[in-house]
Amino acid sequence: MRCSGMHPRRAFVLALLAARVPTALAADAAANGAAVAPEAVAVHFPADFGAHPGSRIEWWYITGGLDAGPRSWGFQITFFRAATGLGGTAASASDTSHFTARQIVFAHAAVTDLAQRRLRHDQRIARSGFGIAAAETGETRLVLRDWRLARMQVEGRSRYTAVAASDSGGFTFRLALEATQPVLLQGVRGLSRKGPRSEQSSHYYSEPQLAASGTLELDGRGVAVAGRAWLDHEWSDSFLDAAAVGWDWIGINLDDGSALTAFRLRRADGSTLWSGGSFRRPGQEARDFADGEVVMAPGRVWQSPASQARYPVEWRIATPAGRFTLAALLDDQELDSRASTGAIYWEGLSALQDAGGRNVGRGYLEMTGYVGRLVL
Repeated sequence: MRCSGMHPRRAFVLALLAARVPTALAADAAANGAAVAPEAVAVHFPADFGAHPGSRIEWWYITGGLDAGPRSWGFQITFFRAATGLGGTAASASDTSHFTARQIVFAHAAVTDLAQRRLRHDQRIARSGFGIAAAETGETRLVLRDWRLARMQVEGRSRYTAVAASDSGGFTFRLALEATQPVLLQGVRGLSRKGPRSEQSSHYYSEPQLAASGTLELDGRGVAVAGRAWLDHEWSDSFLDAAAVGWDWIGINLDDGSALTAFRLRRADGSTLWSGGSFRRPGQEARDFADGEVVMAPGRVWQSPASQARYPVEWRIATPAGRFTLAALLDDQELDSRASTGAIYWEGLSALQDAGGRNVGRGYLEMTGYVGRLVL
């Protein structure tokens, strides 16, 4: 909120860095003690599909469910960009050396194999440049060695391609992702509040209900797959509130074409510090959820044998759009990303039920800060 949802998923990438590169607008507002006006920082397309090297943190996050006959899988690929603060930004560099690591690119990819009851995942990290890693401005074009995420405009809507081949996880996917709906601006005109202070916010938009198709290979055996996916793109200069230890976030494609986002920032005692999200029916305007309008109550808990963390894998979620139950389709979807972002977190394919117990959608749940507090 993917710091989204922070997706919030994803500002934790900066736990490794001491980046301090505020945008001029945010810096001016902070100097004057004023909140940034939402209308002054609205998201603009097509430029904002691309990277924002002057912002401290940024991520592009795609998750979804894939099917082939009776079998189903979950998948995710996330690219992170982090400004290090070394040598200035690429646009206004004080150090012209090509070896200065101004930007770091990270990536995570994972496949949830429901039939084998197994999560496969991999991660990468490199400094931007030299044809190895890049996050381009003006358009979504991300590269980290042979992993790719790219967007093109087709008849006024997005078409993405996502490619990831694991070095050790035994999976490869090559997917085309076609927008079926307009871009969804999260928060107020694309400015999503993430805490009690006005500067705790991110620029945030989603592309839900992406039509996914392509190939999935597991241990060298390929299958044609199709399904639905969700993209989040966020960038920010903000930090987590000092009282927050992590967050819980969902992005769900409902079967009727609706899109549900819900998240909460969590204190150490498990209580909610801040909450938000949105709901949009097909062909209608999105309904933004204010702080306090979303209540996420944990249910059944699963304990990771690897980290010993205890994750709620079932949730009761109350929103202005209705009451729901969310349940993980596989308990063990914990990702150890200590080789890249330095964090262990839970992120996985889940099913949504309405108040009557009917299955109404599928999407992803993300939970962070259960293995120690995230420090951003």
